[in-house]
Amino acid sequence: MISSVCVSSYRGRKSGNKPPSKSCLKEEMARGENSEKIIINVGGTRHETYRSTLRTIPGTRLAWLAETDQQVNPDADTGQTPSSASEFFFDRHPGIFGYVLNYYRTGKLHCPADVCGPLFEEELAFWGIDETDVEPCCWMTYRQHRDAEEALEIFEPPDPEDADDDQDMPRRFGIEDSPDRSRGCCEVWQPKLWALFEDPYSSRAARVRECTLH
Repeated sequence: MISSVCVSSYRGRKSGNKPPSKSCLKEEMARGENSEKIIINVGGTRHETYRSTLRTIPGTRLAWLAETDQQVNPDADTGQTPSSASEFFFDRHPGIFGYVLNYYRTGKLHCPADVCGPLFEEELAFWGIDETDVEPCCWMTYRQHRDAEEALEIFEPPDPEDADDDQDMPRRFGIEDSPDRSRGCCEVWQPKLWALFEDPYSSRAARVRECTLH
């Protein structure tokens, strides 16, 4: 962004004026960049980005923040505001926010391996991001806590007053009795056992076993 002073000086070269100096150009460019910049302080960690970056994912808290800040400061993109960028503070998890902000920059949402799923899920909900946007490479890491909860539900002690659960157990493991009663026991159960140990996506029991191994 070049100011009217610099432009008029450049147009007046024939009258002996010099083209805009490097310092003048740098000053105007810095002023334009600063007017678009926004600082987000999360848990004491300052992150600096552009409003245009936050607008890439509409309907989220950060996109709303960029639009609201623009309405409060209508001259933010005209170069008439102070050189300092706007700063906002959120008392949230600073480490996770780095992954959130990177989602706006790259369009890919990754899950940190050192953070439990429920905490990451809570932070995504706060920032207004859909959990289904998590990249496939991180989906299993993100889902581990839910699979563990399902495993605990399966292996919890049965209630003596609820005898129907015993009949429901084969279905919960994905190994219902075969309707073909004429086949032998080995013939019925062998393919199910193979799937249990070889295909982690064949049933809930297979997923539970896969999680316990990792």
